[in-house]
Amino acid sequence: MAATKTSYAIISLGGKQYRVREGERLLVDRLTTDEGKTFNPVVLFLGGDGDGTLSPRTQVTAKVVGHVLGDKIRIGKRRPKSGYRKQTGFRAHLSQIEIQSIGGTTKQAAAAAPAAEQEAPATKAKSEPTAAAAPAPTAAPPAPAQPPRGYEDFTVAEIAEKSKRWKVEQLEAALKFEKKNANRKGAIAALESALAAKQEKN
Repeated sequence: MAATKTSYAIISLGGKQYRVREGERLLVDRLTTDEGKTFNPVVLFLGGDGDGTLSPRTQVTAKVVGHVLGDKIRIGKRRPKSGYRKQTGFRAHLSQIEIQSIGGTTKQAAAAAPAAEQEAPATKAKSEPTAAAAPAPTAAPPAPAQPPRGYEDFTVAEIAEKSKRWKVEQLEAALKFEKKNANRKGAIAALESALAAKQEKN
């Protein structure tokens, strides 16, 4: 399904789901992305014009407008007949984002299109006789390992549970990402434990 002006998307951020449209602004839990930078959240559903697609290849681009604090919440405690009274306050750390566009393909689909275009001229060149032998193509360097898809939205508990099934390369990439961005002690401990268990087996 192609994205149109009337399209909407359901995205996942911080373990929560949001229904968004182009140009819409919303407050979400604090993100690790810097102010003014754009990012691509995980798209769960694309709908509009009476049609919908689950797990689409469409890409949503969002921009972090700023990091803000939520409204103050007063928490009061009182014990009857003892005179005990205590008040505390809490303000949630939030990020305001703006949905810039709903459309375009994901990075994997976009990378597949240029690859197909490169293969077509190569096949044509092989069919034409050449006087000199063509030089052997050099092997492309392997792509660097990436954390599992949607890792940014995983909680510490989800990381501790799912990391046992990840490959060594994914664990190393996730650990590197965690230390560079979120730096959650529980997540780092879970990833290091899973990585050590994998290396012992090997």
